[in-house]
Amino acid sequence: MMVSSRITSWAALALLFFIAVVAHTANGHDHLSAGYYAKTCPNVERIVWSVMANRVGGGRMAPAVLRLFFHDCFVNGCDASVLLDATPFSESEKDVEPNTSLTGFTVIDEIKSALERDCPATVSCADVIAIASRDAVTLLGGPTWNVPLGRKDSRFAARREFTRAHLPSPNDNLTELIRMFGELGLDARDMTALSGAHTVGMANCMHYRGRVYGTSNTKYNIDPSFAESRRQLCPPQGPIGDAGKAPFDVTTPMKFDNAYYRDLIAHQGLLNSDQALYGGGGVDNLVEMYGTDGDAFGRDFAKAMVKMGNIPPPKGMPMEVRLQCSKAN
Repeated sequence: MMVSSRITSWAALALLFFIAVVAHTANGHDHLSAGYYAKTCPNVERIVWSVMANRVGGGRMAPAVLRLFFHDCFVNGCDASVLLDATPFSESEKDVEPNTSLTGFTVIDEIKSALERDCPATVSCADVIAIASRDAVTLLGGPTWNVPLGRKDSRFAARREFTRAHLPSPNDNLTELIRMFGELGLDARDMTALSGAHTVGMANCMHYRGRVYGTSNTKYNIDPSFAESRRQLCPPQGPIGDAGKAPFDVTTPMKFDNAYYRDLIAHQGLLNSDQALYGGGGVDNLVEMYGTDGDAFGRDFAKAMVKMGNIPPPKGMPMEVRLQCSKAN
C-alpha cells in the first residue's frame, strides 16, 4: 500500500512537471529578458551583429530583415512561423500575398547556422529575427535598444486565409490600421511610430499603382508631381511582382531617419496606408512631431519595437527551438 502510494505521488508530481513544461513551451514569451542567454549563449548578440554587418551593412537587405520581423509578429505573434517552408502536411505563410515578396531568409539562415556552431539548440529563430531587425535599423543609422529574449519557435505556420487577414493592406485606412494594431496590443502611437519603418525599403508597383493613378477605392491627397514621377516607374497596366519598385522615401531611401513623416506632410506617401496617417485624421499631431523631431521618433520607434516583439503566440501553440529555421525539428 505504501509502495502504491509512493508511485501515485510520483506520478502526480511527474504530471505536474509535464504540465508546467508544456505551459512554458506554449507561452514562451512570459519571461522575456535581455539577459536570457547570458549563461547559455553569451555571444549571441555579437554573432548576430557580425553576420548582419558582413551580409547586410547599409544595403537593401537590411529593410528586408526588418520587414520579416513585422510580418512574423503580426501573424500568431513573434514565433518565427513566417520562416517555415510548406510541407505536404502544412501550408507556408511565405506563399500568401503580401509575404510572397519577402526576402532576407538567407541572412537569418546564416545567423542561425553560426549560432548552432557556437551554442547548439539554444537560440530560437524568433529571437534571431528580433535581434537582427534591431541591428538592421542600427546599421541604417537608426536607434538601438535592448532586445528582450527568450522566445520559442512555432512548429506550425498559420493557414493562408488567417495570414492574409492579419497582415495590413496597402490600401487600409486609418481606422482599419488602428484596429489591426490594437488587436495586437499596440495603440495609435505605436502604430504611427512603427509605420516609420517605411522610411527605408521599397514597394512593388502593384501596391501603389492605384494610388498614383487615382484608381484605388481608398483615395487620399497626393502631390501631383510625386504621382507623375511614380507613374514613370509604374505603367497603368503590366506585369506585377517586382516590376516598378519604388522607394518609400525618395530623399534618403537607405537611411533610417524621420523623412517618411515629412513625406506624408507633403502628401508624398507611396501607399494609401502610408498617407492614411496624415490629412485630417487622429494622428496628424504625431506625424508632425516625428517629422520635426527625429529623436522623438527614434525613441518611440524603439519602444514600439520592443512592445511588438512581446506579442506572444496563442496559448497552447506547440513550441520549440528549431535547429533549422525553415522547418520544424
